[in-house]
Amino acid sequence: MSEHWQQRFEAWFSAQPPSSDAAHDLAHFRRVWRSAQRIMAQQHADGRVVVAACYFHDIVSLPKNHPERHLSSALAAERTRAILSADFPDFPAALHDAVAHAVHAHSFSAGVAPRTIEAKIVQDADRLESLGAIGLARVFYVSGMLGRELFDSADPLAERRSLDDSRYAVDHFQQKLLKLPATMQTAGGRELAQRNADFLVDYLAKLCAELNGDYASCDTSVAARLRD
Repeated sequence: MSEHWQQRFEAWFSAQPPSSDAAHDLAHFRRVWRSAQRIMAQQHADGRVVVAACYFHDIVSLPKNHPERHLSSALAAERTRAILSADFPDFPAALHDAVAHAVHAHSFSAGVAPRTIEAKIVQDADRLESLGAIGLARVFYVSGMLGRELFDSADPLAERRSLDDSRYAVDHFQQKLLKLPATMQTAGGRELAQRNADFLVDYLAKLCAELNGDYASCDTSVAARLRD
């Protein structure tokens, strides 16, 4: 049944104008659904709610520097309700509230606690997109769109200054991303998140080594400190 709705939602998106935001496009929704399926294999959840929320969770996504960014998921939840009602009248109306809640609760900036297992799965699956190799690529893509510097070459890990991810892309790792494993709602999500957070730590250790002129290895002291 979930696969049926996935095909329907994909067909709907294919008929829409292409997204100009590569961090929140159909490929992103597809990856979140794939991660959710992996997490859901260990849980008893309604796949219809999960697949709908995965595909529509960023149907409204305000830019990271927008003053009302924290309202994106609330707006997306209402837009999702409208789309399901108008374009998918055979999607069970009894599930609309659960889908809307999962969409609303997925956002880090909204600060909404997920109340259902479906919302927890969607939140975890979306946060996995911020970690690992994909998360690394998305950080620099979004930062480039916003005109932010890559890093502070003199102090990349903010040891002598305050972290500021509104200025430096790499600051976002410590300011938010490396904290995500502790926020995961499911055991499967936590395991995947920690593994991918370790990848980001290794990247930072490699970056620091190269900034010090060592292109052959990683700075193991940096990795140890960030994992401490």
